[in-house]
Amino acid sequence: MNNEKRIRVVVGMSGGVDSSATAALLQEQGYDVVGITLKLWPQDCVNRAEDKCCGPQAVTDARAVCHKLGVPYYLIDEAADFQKYVIQYFADEYKAGRTPNPCVMCNQNLKFGRLIERANQLGAEFIATGHFARLERQNGRVLLKRGRDLRKDQSYFLFSLRQDQLARAMFPLGEKTKSDTRDVARHCRLKTAEKEESMEICFVPDNDYGDFLEQAKLVQKHRGEIVDERGKVLGYHDGIEFYTIGQRRGLGISSARPLYVVELDAENNRVVVGDESLLNRDEFTVQNCNWIPWDNLPASLEVTAKIRYNHPGTPATVLPLADGRARVRLHTPQRAITPGQAVVFYQDDLVVGGGWIAR
Repeated sequence: MNNEKRIRVVVGMSGGVDSSATAALLQEQGYDVVGITLKLWPQDCVNRAEDKCCGPQAVTDARAVCHKLGVPYYLIDEAADFQKYVIQYFADEYKAGRTPNPCVMCNQNLKFGRLIERANQLGAEFIATGHFARLERQNGRVLLKRGRDLRKDQSYFLFSLRQDQLARAMFPLGEKTKSDTRDVARHCRLKTAEKEESMEICFVPDNDYGDFLEQAKLVQKHRGEIVDERGKVLGYHDGIEFYTIGQRRGLGISSARPLYVVELDAENNRVVVGDESLLNRDEFTVQNCNWIPWDNLPASLEVTAKIRYNHPGTPATVLPLADGRARVRLHTPQRAITPGQAVVFYQDDLVVGGGWIAR
């Protein structure tokens, strides 16, 4: 690539091996690489999130990688927007009896929102991240596809990206496996090559989201009833925020049969429990849909639906409704379809779109 015409790419540096390998690969391909870490953690989370992707150690590691590669590095404070678009959303969803997906919101608003704005300021044409996903340009649109390494595929978390965001994105790891990625980092002798990855929510220490919400004073305990499907009071709770659909343990009630959380009734501050069979559903609605091959869903569509990230996917029919909504009919009932979670629709490797589970 001619030095006078090198394309500048801003790489979102999380301090992990994936973003490190992304920067190294792009540099090897001749791009003008600039590393940026968005400082997302609120000040009161710093000590408890030391080794997370939003913690101080991540900054140290990302800076060291950029120094090793000889590329510029910037740390940019976006904590206020992280608080607004991710943490407050996280708390509000739990208060409303829904289960949030903060990674999708962070990608949509921060990594492919604020990071693109920073790229514009630096004269960069693209932004790149270490996501295992692929992009393809076809008929004037940018299509999103699963990563080749299906065990690490992260396309689920990217379904809400708009065309203008996808057009600016690069995913250099899309064709690679996790093992390939570590090999790239080892070859470049980057300090993150053997770094373990965290599977937890970055701002929630020990994956205890209830404790985080309390400690951050985002929720307060408020007594309510635990009832069965007929409304009989079986016990009491300290807040629906501390429960999720499908939960069995920690209910604090005794019963001759196993009971599961089957509904969170925010309006009446009730946790509804029942038999496991009540968790199975074959139809629900989604809202705030985003369609990637089209602006709007043109007609009913046969897809594979993933109702959460670690769900294997199941055949479904999606029917368009008004106001950015859709009706999803599963061919086989699925367990614990959870309001607030994202459902993402696939046709083979293609992500056709997705939305947020309503009811």
